[in-house]
Amino acid sequence: MSRALKPAGPNVQVFGTPDSQSTRAALRFFKERRIEPHVIDIRRKPMAPGELRRFVERLGARALADTESKTWREAGLGYLSMTDADLAERLLADQRLLKLPLVRIDNGFAAGRDEAGWKALLAKATPT
Repeated sequence: MSRALKPAGPNVQVFGTPDSQSTRAALRFFKERRIEPHVIDIRRKPMAPGELRRFVERLGARALADTESKTWREAGLGYLSMTDADLAERLLADQRLLKLPLVRIDNGFAAGRDEAGWKALLAKATPT
């Protein structure tokens, strides 16, 4: 007797930290939809350069920078004029500057607390 295979759900990755309210909100969002994301705690395992570059290519470095954070202010970055490439290098060097969570759903990307964006990415990823 053969059983039908359950269709695989979307591949969801959440990059964040346990103490980030936005990261916890993302995890709650996916849990409510019975989706088990792959969670990467960037304090324990920083994002690989290639992974971060994919986010930068899709969203732009400015969309990934948490310009409201204490880390951003303490580094004095609000007063610097940086190219996107310079900013991307800063984000890679100090991932505390990232707007969390960074979410990848299949080939879609989102930065920060963006439930509307996550819904849209899930809609694109979910086969009809």
